[in-house]
Amino acid sequence: MSETTQPMQPIVSGEDYVASLRGRSLRVFLFGELVPEPVDHPMIRPSINAVAETYDLAMREPDLASANSHITADRVNRFLHIAMTRDDVVLQNKMQRRLGQLTGTCFQRCVGMDALNSLFSVTFEIDETHNTEYHYRLKEFIAEMQRLNLVIGGAMTDVKGDRSLAPHQQADPDLFVHVVERTDDGVYISGAKAHQTGCLNSHWLIVMPTMRLTDNDKDYAIVGAVPVDAEGITYIYGRQSCDTRSMEGGEIDQGNARYGGQEAMVILDRVFIPNELIFMDGEVEFAAMLVERFTCYHRRSYVCKSGVGDVLIGAAAQIAEYNGVENASHIKDKIVEMTHLNETIYATGIASSYQSKPTQSGAYINDDMIANVCKHHVTKIPYQISRFAQDLAGGLVVTMPSEQDLRSEEVGKLLDKYLKGREGVSTESRVRILRLIENMTLGRNAVGYLTESMHGAGSPQAQRIQIARQMQTDLKKTLARELAGIDQRNRDNLTTELTDYLGKVFDTDV
Repeated sequence: MSETTQPMQPIVSGEDYVASLRGRSLRVFLFGELVPEPVDHPMIRPSINAVAETYDLAMREPDLASANSHITADRVNRFLHIAMTRDDVVLQNKMQRRLGQLTGTCFQRCVGMDALNSLFSVTFEIDETHNTEYHYRLKEFIAEMQRLNLVIGGAMTDVKGDRSLAPHQQADPDLFVHVVERTDDGVYISGAKAHQTGCLNSHWLIVMPTMRLTDNDKDYAIVGAVPVDAEGITYIYGRQSCDTRSMEGGEIDQGNARYGGQEAMVILDRVFIPNELIFMDGEVEFAAMLVERFTCYHRRSYVCKSGVGDVLIGAAAQIAEYNGVENASHIKDKIVEMTHLNETIYATGIASSYQSKPTQSGAYINDDMIANVCKHHVTKIPYQISRFAQDLAGGLVVTMPSEQDLRSEEVGKLLDKYLKGREGVSTESRVRILRLIENMTLGRNAVGYLTESMHGAGSPQAQRIQIARQMQTDLKKTLARELAGIDQRNRDNLTTELTDYLGKVFDTDV
């Protein structure tokens, strides 16, 4: 399928996965320098470990993290599975929460999973309209990815330039990824994708448009698969708060030394996509459908934040115990409120999945309204939970001396004496929990828990627009007028309208 460096044998374990990333000669820049081997770079490795956990979870809990493929009939990783039942969609959410609990960070595979699922239904409908063969190509590609058990990354967010202008109106056409040359064998694309989660840790990228397009934007309506190590791709690694602590030696000050997230800018300079890996090319009327279906899946995928929230709630409760205040009523009440907020994220996300319905392709898609409610909660709730965690941690969470001081022969004993909490709890344990809270609310993994919660899968206003489109205020005003005696509606007609409404939103019979 590609002349680039790709695994020849199926990946099974996390260890296999890490090995599959070596020797790819990626063009990765960090601090202005080319990274010789990303796998061994201390700032990059924690993000690789987080992806590796998605493989190990599938081995430990196959019912949760794997599924029987309807394409190959084989057992495959759930991140590569097309959801063909409501239960498939629900289990995606349960897997995402579990991985959040196990890593305390972003595990980087949800974009690829949601891209494959949204493309599965969209390509089917493009083919129905235009008599193309995109759906067949996509199924062939998915079958190969499932066979080798590879990581798929998504590349949707263009850098956009002047937000008031359409792609074809930009002064520099490369501000949106577009086709720059067509040949009998395929197309060449150029441009850049920003904020690309886990892109270096993937084996393939799915390049997609980022917004609604017009007839003048045909060259921007391109969807295709490219190997991560394809010729013409440059990656510029994104900075994260406190990320250089991984290069200082020791592990305590990192807070979560094992796992981390990853974002990078992807520069595409005449990258080739062969015909067999093109899944949309110029069908501008389907660009909005693809973006909307992707965001529908992806906004309820943010239930992963409830798993990360479980870790932060646990850290807050633990530091309260280490400080000897766990029985104070106001401390208990804050833990209750953190839990209430966290479960609200999970409840809306999994409710959206439970209300899934089939598309024309047979693949199931979750409820869009509730998905947007879930994501809108995610733009707020992690910040509230983080505030409570910092409240319970106390000021030491931002004033603690370093691990080097804690290990120092001269001042280490002083710190061990004066940073002591409850009797029977080591000073180091107290420091480690405080560093974990710092990591999740201020440091490296606050990127995925806070700012990415705000802007990932669309910033808050994007969800409000979708909610406004679907809230059916006129029907609700009809209900109010009927009960207030202003309108005397025929109950049979009203029941029909309500059945249509509940059937759309809740996929149930009335």
